Amino acid sequence: MAWRWVLAAILATLSLSLLGSAYDEFTSDTLINNVVQDPITSRLYVGTVNALYQLDQSLHPEAHTRTGPELDNRQCTPPVTSCEEAVETDNHNKLLLIHPSKDTLIVCGSLYRGICSLRNLSNVEQLLYFSDTKGEKSYVASAEEGVSVVGVMSYYFNKDKGNFTVFLVAKGYGSHDSTKLISTRILQVHSDWVLFDSIIEASAVQSNPFTLRYLHDFRHVFKDEGFVYFLFSRTLGAQDSGTKNFTFISRMCENDHNYYSYTELQLNCSAGNKYNKVQAAYVTLPGEALAKNMSSSGWYGPVGAQDKVVFVVFSSDDDSSSSAVCMYPLRAINQRLVEIIGACYSTKGQINNKSAVYSPYSSKSDELCKIENECGAEFLPSPLASRAEFALATDPVFTKKGLMTAVAVAVETEHAVAFLGTTLGEVLKLHLSTSPEVYGRAPGENTGDKVNKNLLFDTSLTHLYITTEKKITKVPVQACHLKTDCQSCVAQKDPYCGWCVLQGKCTRKGDCPRAEDANTWLWSPNQQCVQIQAFNPPNLSCRKTEQVEIYIPSLPKIGPSDIIKCRFGSDTSEAVMMDQKVICALPDPVNIPSTPDKQDFVTVQVKILVNDGIEVTSNEYKFYNCAATGRKSRNTPCIACVTSEWQCQWNAQDHTCSDRDVSVDGAHIVKPTSRRNCPQFENPDPHLIPVGYLIPISFQGKNLDIYKDHTFKIGTELMKHTEEDNSDVSFLCCVYPVVLVAYDKEQEVNVSFHIKDRDTEKKIDSTLTVVLYNCSLGREDCSLCKNADPKYSCVWCANMRSCVYRELCQSQEPAQCPNPKITEIIPRFGPLNGGIVVTIKGSNLGIKKEDIKKVTVAGVDCVHQGDRYSVSTSVVCEIGPVRSSVDLPGPINQGVVEVEVEGGRRGRSEVLFTYRDPIPEKVSPLKGPVAGGTVITISGKHLDTANKNDVIVTVGGTPCEVLSFGSEITCETGVYKGQKVPLESLRVSVKYGKSTTKDVPATFNFQYSENPKLTDYSPKTSFVCGGRRIVCVGSGFDLIQRATMKVLPSADDFSQSPPVEFIQYAIHKNDTVLLFDSPVVNRSSETQSFRAFLQLDNVIEELNSFEYHPDPFFNELTKNIITETSIIIVTGRGFSKAMTAEEAQAFVGDASCKVTILQDDKLFLEAPSTQPRARSKRQRRDTSSDPLDLTVTTLRKYEVPLAIIIPAVIVPMLLFIAVSVYCYRRKSQQAEREYEKVKHQLDHLEESVRDRCKKEFTDLMIEMEDQTNDLSEARIPFLDYKTYTDRVFFLPSKDGDNDVMITGKLDIPEGRKVIVAQALNQFSNLLNSKTFLINFIKTLEGRPDFNARSRVYFASLLTVALHGKLEYYTDIMRSLLLELMEEYVHSKNPKLMLRRSETVVERMLCNWMSISHSSLAVCVCIFLLCLFKAIKHQVEKVLRPGRYTLSDTGLLGDDVEYCVLTLQVLVHGEGPDVTPVKVLNCDTISQVKEKIIEQVYRNLPYSQRPKVDSVALEWRPGSTGQILSDMDLTSQKEGRWKRLNTLAHYNVRDNATLVLSRVLHTHRQFHQNQDSHEEKNALLEDDKVFHLVRPADELDEVKSKRGSLKAKATTKAIAEIYLTRLLSVKGTLQQFVDDFFRSVLCSGAVVPPAVKYFFDFLDEQALKHDNVEEETVHIWKTNSLPMRFWVNILKNPHFIFDVHVTEVVDASLSVIAQTFMDACTKTEHKLSRESPSNKLLYAKEISTYKKMVDDYYKGIKQMVPVSDQDMNTHLAEVSREHTDTLNTQAALHQLYQYASKYYDGVRTLGLTSLSGGLKALSSWLRTLGLTSLSGGLKALSTWLRTLGLTSLFGGLKALSSWLRTLGLTSLSGGLKALSSWLRTLGLTSLSGGLKALSSWLRTLGLTSLSGGLKALSSWLRTLGLTSLFGGLKALSSWLRTLGLTSLSGGLKALSTWLRTLGLTSLSGGLKALSSWLRTLGLTFLSGGLKALSTWLRTLGLTSLSGGLKALSSWLRTLGLTSLFGGLKALSSWLRTLGLTSLSGGLKALST
Repeated sequence: MAWRWVLAAILATLSLSLLGSAYDEFTSDTLINNVVQDPITSRLYVGTVNALYQLDQSLHPEAHTRTGPELDNRQCTPPVTSCEEAVETDNHNKLLLIHPSKDTLIVCGSLYRGICSLRNLSNVEQLLYFSDTKGEKSYVASAEEGVSVVGVMSYYFNKDKGNFTVFLVAKGYGSHDSTKLISTRILQVHSDWVLFDSIIEASAVQSNPFTLRYLHDFRHVFKDEGFVYFLFSRTLGAQDSGTKNFTFISRMCENDHNYYSYTELQLNCSAGNKYNKVQAAYVTLPGEALAKNMSSSGWYGPVGAQDKVVFVVFSSDDDSSSSAVCMYPLRAINQRLVEIIGACYSTKGQINNKSAVYSPYSSKSDELCKIENECGAEFLPSPLASRAEFALATDPVFTKKGLMTAVAVAVETEHAVAFLGTTLGEVLKLHLSTSPEVYGRAPGENTGDKVNKNLLFDTSLTHLYITTEKKITKVPVQACHLKTDCQSCVAQKDPYCGWCVLQGKCTRKGDCPRAEDANTWLWSPNQQCVQIQAFNPPNLSCRKTEQVEIYIPSLPKIGPSDIIKCRFGSDTSEAVMMDQKVICALPDPVNIPSTPDKQDFVTVQVKILVNDGIEVTSNEYKFYNCAATGRKSRNTPCIACVTSEWQCQWNAQDHTCSDRDVSVDGAHIVKPTSRRNCPQFENPDPHLIPVGYLIPISFQGKNLDIYKDHTFKIGTELMKHTEEDNSDVSFLCCVYPVVLVAYDKEQEVNVSFHIKDRDTEKKIDSTLTVVLYNCSLGREDCSLCKNADPKYSCVWCANMRSCVYRELCQSQEPAQCPNPKITEIIPRFGPLNGGIVVTIKGSNLGIKKEDIKKVTVAGVDCVHQGDRYSVSTSVVCEIGPVRSSVDLPGPINQGVVEVEVEGGRRGRSEVLFTYRDPIPEKVSPLKGPVAGGTVITISGKHLDTANKNDVIVTVGGTPCEVLSFGSEITCETGVYKGQKVPLESLRVSVKYGKSTTKDVPATFNFQYSENPKLTDYSPKTSFVCGGRRIVCVGSGFDLIQRATMKVLPSADDFSQSPPVEFIQYAIHKNDTVLLFDSPVVNRSSETQSFRAFLQLDNVIEELNSFEYHPDPFFNELTKNIITETSIIIVTGRGFSKAMTAEEAQAFVGDASCKVTILQDDKLFLEAPSTQPRARSKRQRRDTSSDPLDLTVTTLRKYEVPLAIIIPAVIVPMLLFIAVSVYCYRRKSQQAEREYEKVKHQLDHLEESVRDRCKKEFTDLMIEMEDQTNDLSEARIPFLDYKTYTDRVFFLPSKDGDNDVMITGKLDIPEGRKVIVAQALNQFSNLLNSKTFLINFIKTLEGRPDFNARSRVYFASLLTVALHGKLEYYTDIMRSLLLELMEEYVHSKNPKLMLRRSETVVERMLCNWMSISHSSLAVCVCIFLLCLFKAIKHQVEKVLRPGRYTLSDTGLLGDDVEYCVLTLQVLVHGEGPDVTPVKVLNCDTISQVKEKIIEQVYRNLPYSQRPKVDSVALEWRPGSTGQILSDMDLTSQKEGRWKRLNTLAHYNVRDNATLVLSRVLHTHRQFHQNQDSHEEKNALLEDDKVFHLVRPADELDEVKSKRGSLKAKATTKAIAEIYLTRLLSVKGTLQQFVDDFFRSVLCSGAVVPPAVKYFFDFLDEQALKHDNVEEETVHIWKTNSLPMRFWVNILKNPHFIFDVHVTEVVDASLSVIAQTFMDACTKTEHKLSRESPSNKLLYAKEISTYKKMVDDYYKGIKQMVPVSDQDMNTHLAEVSREHTDTLNTQAALHQLYQYASKYYDGVRTLGLTSLSGGLKALSSWLRTLGLTSLSGGLKALSTWLRTLGLTSLFGGLKALSSWLRTLGLTSLSGGLKALSSWLRTLGLTSLSGGLKALSSWLRTLGLTSLSGGLKALSSWLRTLGLTSLFGGLKALSSWLRTLGLTSLSGGLKALSTWLRTLGLTSLSGGLKALSSWLRTLGLTFLSGGLKALSTWLRTLGLTSLSGGLKALSSWLRTLGLTSLFGGLKALSSWLRTLGLTSLSGGLKALST
């Protein structure tokens, strides 16, 4: 039989509610994507990931079908049966559309490129249609999860094809999607159309080729009045505003199937468009109230209740923590769209002279509005979009902290209510009133998940379907029934809820009968609850009964059938309604409650009831009781009666108060308000009575006649037992002797006397009140007694030694008080300089401040502070400095305090006052942040001198608030007010009083440091129960004393309660890490968002994005029987919101069970391996919520009785184990010792790596921040172009720096230089022949001795030689590449092309790419330089071998201890300033020199710095100096090895001073300190040296022979452990590597045109060859750009920058370069344990980098193509800028050497190509119209002679050169173009035209044709005309506007006219004229001259030149010699007269 018992399973995070939801719910297993509702059947259709659900209106599932996962891949083309890449893929629902007429549901998912299907609307499990074989035309939705898709049903009508049902689909662009953004899809098969086919081939609205420019996010689509509207956000393009989104609404006609009418309008939410990205939208009618508000606001134009409004929820790219709601009337949208479209027709797209439109999907923006045939507003040539200036803008009606994600709007009682979903899972209710406000939240349980944009109403609009990530909840739109009274119903301000008066409940208006009647249904804010305004009579005696009229102004109409009643308390009676009054009968007096004690009335609740006891309103009615009025004033019953508000009267005989009765009268009746007629006693005398003395009191009585012969008793509450009789009642005045006993509670007390009739014990009214006082209370000494008010007659009685009433003292009062007595001195210590305030306490210290005559403290006068004097008890004075005695050598520091008062009386203290000198000695801590808040403690001697109020502490002048004062002083530092953090530490000063300031010694100065910085924290979520460990990472935390985490609820939208603060203190702190447990927050605030902060002393850092989630919800365990091997599955929700499996702790009883898997809705636990104790009392760590006790039963796996198991199994096993252990222990002891040794070493290493990695990263960040702050374009050490090309082209050559191309030195005898130069020019001309050059290259490559190195060198020479003709160079390269490509594609593996530089053309391509990237973007250079500096800073810390490196080849395999030293370096001969340099004590002397040079000369490029071997380093520890060197006689020797000297070797200490000086003769480092030849020889005996660790393979043979193989293996393993350093260095440098990769590969990076040009070339060639795959093109691109340029630059930063790359830096750069190469390849790298460490190091990041490369290539592909002309222009510009700097002659000379070397092959080339050359020449002549070769050459020669060119070849050369100066690179093409241009000038013949042109140029003074055209071109450029031909045309046109028809004649005339103005040069004159016209506000020259001419005509001057001459002459008469300057001066002078226009001013002046 199995053992069974009951256990309690307690989960640490358990927070379970067993109550089910009160609302209908539907829960999905996967994420919900879309929800739609059938308006006819009210069914809901829910599309989720991998499933589709059909629900009824109560959310009960009716049908369900699985839609995924299925085999698919985005790379696969459907059908995917043959696709190898297909894997199980989730199907995300992208679109659901209802087609009601066909009873079908359109379902589109992300599988199979977004193919759709049709399902039965009545049963979604029935698939009606699906096909994946129709190809691309059936791809509807997007295959990517993040791309949004919207759709709407529509129709398509074609007179030829008929009428069809279609649907419009809008979607964003995914990388594998169709480019159509909007398409029309057909829902039936017709003709060539298949189901879901797009009915138009090319959509006008599509993304290609603008995918990089626009990123669409469609959020809503709707139809209205024949239009279809799409609402979406997109970017404007990288060239405009980067990635910022803008929201648009687009519109097109529903019957416009070609999208001709498609127009976009930008929508702005807020004036500055802060809220720029649409999240959700809803379109509906606004209701009467909202429409009226919108119209009156002026923002929206006229809006009617029947005008639809678009309600939009926006988020902000600038502030992700806030969102807003904006409203746009559809009428206003349409009106603005009409304006935009109309502008295109009427004003060429302009509104108010501003461009209002552009075409977002067409590149022809210029022709956008050139419409020849207007065919109505529905036709546009291409889609339009409004520009930002004409966006439809409005202000938000509501903004909220936090992101809103959904909106739905309903109208209730003509008021609009918006339901707003948020990311926190809540739905807010917003009343869209004049001042919109949130009045509540939708009911239902909040899971904390984001609300889906599908926020739907049911068909009756009474419920709302709220969709979150995995749940749909149906909740009512109102919860009116929860409010049970009118006030709470109206106060919630819910438009849905009002108080139904006649039903007495809170309801919707439609649920309230007769709601339309006035005051029947009450709703805030316009109405108030029904209230009783008045009663008549307002009150009534409780002894009477009559009717009362109740006035109720807002009483609803009571019908004849309604019954109205009044209820007073429990008494109900019928009522009558008259107008607004209700008349009720008051209850019978016996039914009125009794009057409460201490009251003279009783309040009764009055209720007005209708029909079945429904309360309409209520109030209170008062019934008064005159008999009870005496309760208010027992001593004056009559007065209380007649003065009450109830109009009572008093009967003196009966001593009773009764209701007013006019029928009762007599002398004994006192009428109401007749207070003076009451019998009473009054006017006591005396008013003051001393304690303890018998004094007679006299008083008066009046109206006492009726009490004749009565006896009275008088008494008081203080003397209840001493009432006195008095029988004389015939008096009006009587005397009563009284003595009151001692009363010592107060100095004064009021005493009231009562008078009673002895017989009846009735009180007669008495107003006898006297003041009883006690002289001795508070007057303890003589002075205080004498200070008493004389009215009290208090005297100081010497005998009694107290202050008493005068008559009680038997002795005479002394004339003077006793001597002062001093009891206390505060403080007892003061500084020697005095200046502090001393408080002297005692007695008899005078009566007034003037009584104090003199105060001395320790013999020093103390200045009395009269304003702080307290009578007799306290004297305050300010002490002076300590006095010095003539007789005594030092000051007298101690003495008594003496006070002299009026009358010469003195008092001396018994305690002594001491002068002493406070000495602050230390301060702790010595550092703190500039924000202040650091509590510092000052310790020292005598610090408690003076008072706390006398002490002021400052830190460098900044106040430090004193917190405590005593033997130590503590204060809190204030905020440092300086602009920068002070570099120096600041003096701490303590000021005592006015005269003493003490500074803490400078060694304890306080250093203000940078405020602590928070860089990151994790995790970023917590449950509201708190307790999650939060790790905050940053810097400067060691400065902080108090670190707290504070959480505040975000300001609630409608909460009025003050915010509650939740605080948690740090549980651990070091300099870089803070640990907190997240605070517990108030559970009532679960639906709120919270803001978390770190309070670090005075520094506050906000933890952005920190979120609280509701506590997880646990379901009851379904399986409560577990075994030892069971898996416990706990279900619920919200588990993963703020918890990981590692953090979760679970227990069964008191046994822990491991959480293996944690999902959001499931926990998988391993059952405990041991049996837990039942019903454990273990205390849970988290007691914030009550746990649920779950009962489970555990079963053992076995059921055999233990009695059998123990003897059968256990005993033999124990015997066997005992024998085995003995044998095993002997074997294992040695292994254990080895293991412990290795384990200890591992632990130590792991701890060391962790600590140092953290420290190194911090150090590097600080260092790099200092360096990068100085980096700018001007500070980057760029190499000049020549050095850059020399290093890239020739540095890798065999000669290196000595290569002739780098040195530029040719070995040519002086006499032959001229001949050689001529020969090289001829050779250069030969190279300009394309045919020759290509064959020359092929000839060389065909030679077997022309090896790879020669080919590379030859290509580089060719690059330099042809640098002046880069377009020609590119042409050659392109031709050779085409041949190479043909060779590889057809005969070799295409993927290997361009892989290595094995051919000349491959090296030419490499050089070409280097030239194209010569002007790198500054940002790329900065990131590359930062990466280099970061590596250099990190790896050069400990060199030889490397401790910090990315390469394992030079890794230091030992843990070397070192420390950082700061050296003070003085540079000899460069002034006295020292430079602090940080080094390591293990650095060699050479390393130290390198670091010193790096720091001292950091602002110089490397080439200008002194080299290490050119400087000497001298250390001066004392009077003598010591030269430091790497090797000297003191070097340590280990066998045959010598250790290089380090700073530790020389024992150099921190802050040591070293002198750096230049040496004249440089030699090896370890020779510098030697004086003799013998010493040098001694050092040179053995050159084997090492730095820190000797090489592993060079260990001493003796040591290597010892030890076992096991020991050697252990040693090797320990060395391998140090590979973890690679990881730490990688982690330290990761940010810089990522930054560089991003700068090169990001999509927004600047791409040189050459890259785009060449990549397009590769793509174009790939398309021409069928066997070239996409992967092959990727490899070609990689081999041509990243491999040939970026890898080269990355490994050799000294090719770009003037820097020095050491071996260790080069090794690390090689690792990063290899990573870059791996990222660019397509092949997957299979990694294993044997893989190289550098491959493993970046294995995790490779996938990310590969994605960046793919995106980079895609981005380039989608760029605008670069034309050949643009490319040639760019190359020509590069040639022009840099060719002069290169050594072209040297390159030609070297090339000629190759021609000489391979002369035979080259000569053969010339012979074999003659016929080909003649053929080419013949073809060219034919292009000139010359058909015969010989005749053509003759004619050509003749024509050239007419140009003055006698030689044919030389002439063609000169002609070609001249054409190039005109920008025409081809000779034949250039001549053609020249001929065409001449024809435009009217010159038909080329030669004749050139002659005429030459003649015309001579008339302009330009003698040379080419030089003239050059000069003319330059001059035109000064006029802003860049093209020669176009410029002359424009100039000619302009001259014609001046009336000059001939170009040359016009220029002549213009030149002549300018000379008349004193301007001799034509171009300079026009420039000056243009500038002068600009000063007159005329920006264009021709227009300006026209305007000037017109202006002169207004002055009566008809000729322009004559007018200007006349004007100039007139100005000279005014003393203004210059025309331009004169007009300027004249214009300025006129402006001073208020005349702004020159011409108008002259006219006015003339008048």
